[in-house]
Amino acid sequence: MSEYKHILFATDFTSLSMNIAPKVKKLAELYGAKISLITVLEETSIYGYPGISEKDSSVSEQVQNAMVEFADKIQVPRERQYIEFGSVKGKVLAYAKSINADLIVVGSHGRHGLARLLGSSANAIVNGAECDVLLLRASE
Repeated sequence: MSEYKHILFATDFTSLSMNIAPKVKKLAELYGAKISLITVLEETSIYGYPGISEKDSSVSEQVQNAMVEFADKIQVPRERQYIEFGSVKGKVLAYAKSINADLIVVGSHGRHGLARLLGSSANAIVNGAECDVLLLRASE
């Protein structure tokens, strides 16, 4: 098994992410690795509704607050908390590369949570990543 130094945890702040956060923290402690968090808001519109825009300050503020609260629970400093707008797959892969992540962690619970949000992008992350990808299932 690789020696992980930098783990990128892709989160959507759902209960799924909250349930796997302790596992990610424990993994980081085991390897002495640092954790970075990323959440991605897609700007595309779905079913005729406008997409989330980076300029939507109320959404941006809500997401920022959720990020800070989530990061505090697993002790991730502000400089390693990232909020991106665009393609989940593209942003996660690009950020993993830019920070030299050794491991990308994504939560999975059947068709719920981030795995559902990613849809076919989950496969693209696994196939497109230049580092290991770990899919964690939450406990019931």
